[in-house]
Amino acid sequence: MRILLVDDNHLVRQAVRSFLRELKGCVICGEASEGQEACEKARNLRPDVILLDNSMPGVSGYETARLIRQENSRVKILMLSQEDVSDLMPAAAESGADGCIDKARMASDLIPALKKYETDS
Repeated sequence: MRILLVDDNHLVRQAVRSFLRELKGCVICGEASEGQEACEKARNLRPDVILLDNSMPGVSGYETARLIRQENSRVKILMLSQEDVSDLMPAAAESGADGCIDKARMASDLIPALKKYETDS
């Protein structure tokens, strides 16, 4: 599974990389720190899954998801958020995201969420 990691915080990207070491067959094919860069990398790298921060400077995660979804209907998009994900899910789904993960629960929720997509890629 090829993953594009998008978050403006390098510490979050570092944490995600460490969590993903547990998932065999998973490779981070690229990283981006803002929306426009994420759109370009999604287009060029063709990841299976995009882990996308919902709150970034400039182009928001929601708008980034919308732009990526317009070009690629098969990619799975999981929003990462520091906010309550149950409150964010309607907006995330409307933007084209397939799910949300609370950054505070990433250690327990990230790998199970990605495993759901192993057979889809």
